[in-house]
Amino acid sequence: MSFTDKAKSKAQEMAGAAKERIGDATDNERMRAEGAAQQQEARGRQAGERAGQEARQKFSK
Repeated sequence: MSFTDKAKSKAQEMAGAAKERIGDATDNERMRAEGAAQQQEARGRQAGERAGQEARQKFSK
């Protein structure tokens, strides 16, 4: 994962967290759920990339 991809993923995770907090503050269940989903998507992308990097390192030795 390139630096740009990592930054985009982290920005998406942070935007999701902000959206979730705004949903909490305004008692907007839809916004809260969208924010949580956005965070999970970004975290999943990051975890997948970490697993791929570990596999590449393990098998390149």
